[in-house]
Amino acid sequence: MPINEVLSATFNEPMMCATLASPAASFIVMGPGTTAVAGTVGCAGAVATFTSSSDFAVNTVYTAEITTGAEDLAGTPLAANYVWTFRTLPAATPPTVISTVPVNQATNVPINQALSATFSVAMNPATIDATTFTLAGPGGVAVTGAVTYVPAGSVATFLPTANLTPNTIYTATITTGAEDLAGVGLVSNYVWTFTTAANQVLTPPTVISTIPVNGATTVPLNQTVSATFSTAMDPATINSMTFSLTGPGTTAVAGLVAYAAVGNTLTFTPLANLAPSTLYTATITTGARDLAGTALASNYVWTFSTGTVVVVNPPELVSTVPLNAATNVPLNQAVSATFSEAMNPLTITTGTFQVTGPGGTAIVGIVSYDAVNFIATLTPSLPLIANTTYTATITDGATNLGGTALGSSGAPNPWTFTTGTTVVIPPVVLGPVIVLYGGFGGDSGMTNQGILTVVNADIGTTAASTLITGFYDESVAAVAGVYPCSYTVTPLNKGLVNGTINTAAPPPTVGCPNEGTAPTMAIATEALLEAQTAYTALKNLPPGNILSTNELGNRTLAPGTYTSASFYDITTGPLTLDAQGDPNATWVFQMGTYLTVGSPSSTESIVLAGGAQAKNVYWQVGSAATINGAGGGTMVGTILSQAGISVSTAGNGMISTVDGRLLALTASVTIVNTIINLP
Repeated sequence: MPINEVLSATFNEPMMCATLASPAASFIVMGPGTTAVAGTVGCAGAVATFTSSSDFAVNTVYTAEITTGAEDLAGTPLAANYVWTFRTLPAATPPTVISTVPVNQATNVPINQALSATFSVAMNPATIDATTFTLAGPGGVAVTGAVTYVPAGSVATFLPTANLTPNTIYTATITTGAEDLAGVGLVSNYVWTFTTAANQVLTPPTVISTIPVNGATTVPLNQTVSATFSTAMDPATINSMTFSLTGPGTTAVAGLVAYAAVGNTLTFTPLANLAPSTLYTATITTGARDLAGTALASNYVWTFSTGTVVVVNPPELVSTVPLNAATNVPLNQAVSATFSEAMNPLTITTGTFQVTGPGGTAIVGIVSYDAVNFIATLTPSLPLIANTTYTATITDGATNLGGTALGSSGAPNPWTFTTGTTVVIPPVVLGPVIVLYGGFGGDSGMTNQGILTVVNADIGTTAASTLITGFYDESVAAVAGVYPCSYTVTPLNKGLVNGTINTAAPPPTVGCPNEGTAPTMAIATEALLEAQTAYTALKNLPPGNILSTNELGNRTLAPGTYTSASFYDITTGPLTLDAQGDPNATWVFQMGTYLTVGSPSSTESIVLAGGAQAKNVYWQVGSAATINGAGGGTMVGTILSQAGISVSTAGNGMISTVDGRLLALTASVTIVNTIINLP
C-alpha cells in the first residue's frame, strides 16, 4: 500500500459519524505493533475514512480497527470489532517482474498456453493492459489477446485470442508503462522469449501437496491453508468460487483466496482464527484451470482438524546456497535459502529476497519458491561478476503460513559469498531436438501396451512408422471418434502422445499425411544423433563416486557423479536424491551394463529432496534398462541406454510414472500404462 494512502471502511448502512471520529475514536490505526497512528477520521453516510497525519513508514505492517463504539443512525453498535491489516510499499523501489510463465527461453510450450507475469509489488490495474503486456511472433507481428490483472498475487495474464503457431519463437514484453500503486513504473521493459511445441497439450493439472496435509491433526488456529499445483494456473480461476474451507460441518470460513505464481500455490488466509478442536474440509473445484485452460480432472478435497493453540514461532533459515563466506562460487550460481517450515509464497519476492553486489547494486533476477521443500531461489538474469563479493538477504517481510515474520536465529542472514572466475557447465546439454522427446526407440521402434499411457512430449524412431505401436496423437482431428494419426492402436493398446511422432515412411494412415515422411525421418535422425552425442558425453565424464555396493535402494545420495563398471539396482527400497537446497545440483549415474529398478514382485521409486529437479538427473546405461516390471512407482531423470528400455510389463493395470526421458540408441522402448512427463 502507498505510504500516503487514505484508509476507508464502507458499512452496509449510513453511520452516526460522531461515534467514529474523536473523541469517540472507534476508527483507530496502529503500527508498527501497537503504536497508535495519529490521524483524522472523516465520515459521510456509510463510508468512514482515516487520513494519517504523516506518511506511513515504508515496508511496515499496520492494523486498522473499527470498534463496537461505531453506531448506525438508530444507535445500534457494530456487532463486533472489525480488524484488518496491511503492509506499506518498500522504500522507493521500482517494481520488477519476479517470475514468468513460460520462463525465458522455454521450449515445447503448448500452443494453447496463456502467459503470466508476477510483479514484486501490487500494481495499478489501470496500467496493466494490452499496451503494456504484449506478445509478438516472427517479424514482430503482434498477437491479439486479452490482458487481465489479479491483485491477489500481483499476477498479470495474457490470453491469446487463438492458438499460437506450432514450433515458433515468440517474444513477450512488459513495458515501463506498467506502474505500481505509487505510480512508479518498471525501470526498463521486461522481455522474454519462448518456443511453442507442435501440438496442443491437454494434461489436466493436479494438486501435488497441501498444507495442512490431508488428515492432519492439532493444526494451529492461525493456520493459513495452501495447495500447490503441478503446473502454472490461471490466477483468474483461483478464487472464492473455486476454493472453499468449511467447518464445522458445511459452515463456510471467511477469508482471502490468493494465487502465488511463484510456486504455483493457492493460499487461503482466514479472516479470524479457526475454531479449536474442529474438523475442517478444504475443496478445490474443477473450475480451477491451468494457463492452457485445462481444468482439474475432478474436485480435490482434503480435511484436517485443529488443535487448541495459536502458534507464533517464527520460521528460520535452515541453510543457504552458497554458504555464508563461500568463495570461488560459479558465475552462473543461483542463490537459494531453505526455510524451517512452509512460507507464504506471496511474501517471497524481490522485495524480500535480494542479492546485491558492489555498492549495494541489486542483482536483477527471477525469484521462485519450492512449496514442497520450502526453498526460495533467486536466479540472476545475467552471470555474476568474477572475483566479486555479493550479499544475499531475506527480510522479515517473508512470513510463514501463519503470518509470522522470518526470525533471526537460523543460518546467517544476510550472508555473503565471493565469486570465482568460471561458469559451471552442466554435465550434458541435450540438443534442441532430443530435448523435446519423452521416448525414443533408436532404429527399432516404440511400443505401448495398455490404455492409460500418456506421453507429454514427442516420441520417435528412425525405423518405419509400423514399428511405433499402440500410440496416437491428436494433430489431425478425430473422424468418427478415431484419430487418423494412430499407430497400430487397438482397444487394449491405446496411448496418447501430447506431442509429435517422428518416424520413417510410410504415413501411419491415409488421413495422417504429414507423419511418416521424409521430413519426420530427418527430424528423427537428428534426434538419434543428438541422443548418441549426449550418451557419449556422459560416458566420457571422469569416473565419480564408487559405492560399496551396486544397490542404490534405501540410500540418500548427494549431487555428483556415481560410477559402476557393471550395473546399478534400485530394488531394496527407494533412492533419495538430496540437492541440499542447491537448485543447480546434478546427478550422473554411469554404468557399464544394465539398470534395474524394482523387481517382478515389488515396485521402487526415486524421491527428490532438498530442491532436486528431474531435469538434472542422468542415467548412462551400457546395456538395457528395466523399470518397475511390477508396475507403478516413479522413475526420475533422463535415461540414455545403449540397448532397450522397458517400463512395467504386459497386463499390469497400475500406472507407472516417468518424470524424465526414455532414450534408447540401438533398440526399442516398451512401456505399459505409463505416464511420461518431460522434465
